[in-house]
Amino acid sequence: MPIGNWRHAYLEGNGSHTIAYRADIDALPILEENDVPYRSQSDHVMHACGHDGHTTALMLFVQRCKDMQDAGQLPQNVVFIFQPAEETGGGANRLIKAGAFDKYPIEAVFGIHVNPFADEGIAVIRDEEITASATEYRFFLTGLSSHVADKEQGHSCGEALQHVLTQISQIQQFHLNGLKRNIVHIGHFKAGEAINTVPSNGYLEGTIRTYDIDDLTIVKNQMQKIAESVKLLFNVDCEVKFAEGYPPTINSPKLRTQIEDALIKADLNVYDKPTPFLFGEDFSFYGQQLAPAYFVFIGTRNEDKGFVTGLHTSHLNFDEKVLINVANFYENLLNNYKEV
Repeated sequence: MPIGNWRHAYLEGNGSHTIAYRADIDALPILEENDVPYRSQSDHVMHACGHDGHTTALMLFVQRCKDMQDAGQLPQNVVFIFQPAEETGGGANRLIKAGAFDKYPIEAVFGIHVNPFADEGIAVIRDEEITASATEYRFFLTGLSSHVADKEQGHSCGEALQHVLTQISQIQQFHLNGLKRNIVHIGHFKAGEAINTVPSNGYLEGTIRTYDIDDLTIVKNQMQKIAESVKLLFNVDCEVKFAEGYPPTINSPKLRTQIEDALIKADLNVYDKPTPFLFGEDFSFYGQQLAPAYFVFIGTRNEDKGFVTGLHTSHLNFDEKVLINVANFYENLLNNYKEV
């Protein structure tokens, strides 16, 4: 098994095409505060990103497909992917690289994510980029400590870190197209250990969110130049490292018509989002490495029912009837699938 707790199923149908549906199954280290029968039974382990809903909808669809197969009416071959490690670890990438799907001639991959910022009954779609890439960066600074009374004898990482902070904050303003949505975020930094010494060490980390690979290259190049400038200006060693995260999720325009028709038949109103979301999603690896793919966001917000909290919060909740719409959407896709 490429990842210990991943699961998948394969049902052979009557047609020659093979399509895949994916649900992520992992939770988050959050204490759930919802008072509902399906509340998490483990403290600080909560499906605060709606992955339990994704899994439930896919399980419902699996049962429908099995019933169709038993009746000799399953129109195509179907692979059902229950994928772990979406939040951390890039489970999709690991499964693909381990050859988990090599024996299946998958032609297309479909997936959804609940979206508490879109109203219940709305399906949010977008061709090409729909989510951003997510890349972490870390700066490591090493200087020379001295007593504050002899500060000129030290090489201050505190002063150098201020320079790094200032320069990073200017990347977005001066080096990226202002018409594009990018995030160059500083999440955490520190320098030194004591109040009366010149800091001999410094650290800074953050994340880059962009849906344009060229913009990501610009940001990384500028950060490398910042690191090199620290040595020249402050006589402090500085290294920047990047942890490659998730690439942008790219929705294949060739699948657009099928997606839209299936959503409408599932009684969902289609909203074509003009710009991508700026969070990362490892569904992106399926479209990048496996087959043409399409990812849809299903609205769950309903103020009358009190479903208004966002993802990754302790009160995330939604009407379970939404999941029936998702299963209907999946079934419509299967019944009307056309090779792209």
